[in-house]
Amino acid sequence: QVQLAESGGGSVQAGGSLNLSCVASELAYTRYCMAWFRQTPDNGHEGIAAISRYGATMYAESVKGRFTISRDNAENTLSLQMNSLKPEDTAMYYCAAGRSAGAYARPLWPSAYDYWGQGTQVAVSS
Repeated sequence: QVQLAESGGGSVQAGGSLNLSCVASELAYTRYCMAWFRQTPDNGHEGIAAISRYGATMYAESVKGRFTISRDNAENTLSLQMNSLKPEDTAMYYCAAGRSAGAYARPLWPSAYDYWGQGTQVAVSS
């Protein structure tokens, strides 16, 4: 059973930056692909960034060039560096872990993920 805990959310003005972190309590961390999703009251879970077991990445068009996902397999951590934030980035952000079939798999759809954190809120003001 994987337990995920996010941190690093907060309030920031447009154009600012935040760095989200996720710690996974699972010694076999390298068996999982990891991803960040976000959710607003009007939308379901939107996959925004994913990283495979071997570090290959995938981004949604809405965040490409502004957000960077990374993982530290030695520390069982996942990060999301968010730059040039916009008001439309306001959401609850979740990290997720999936038992991937392939070493380079990094899907952005929620059904590919088995474990979810509790979320951390990000608010971007204009």
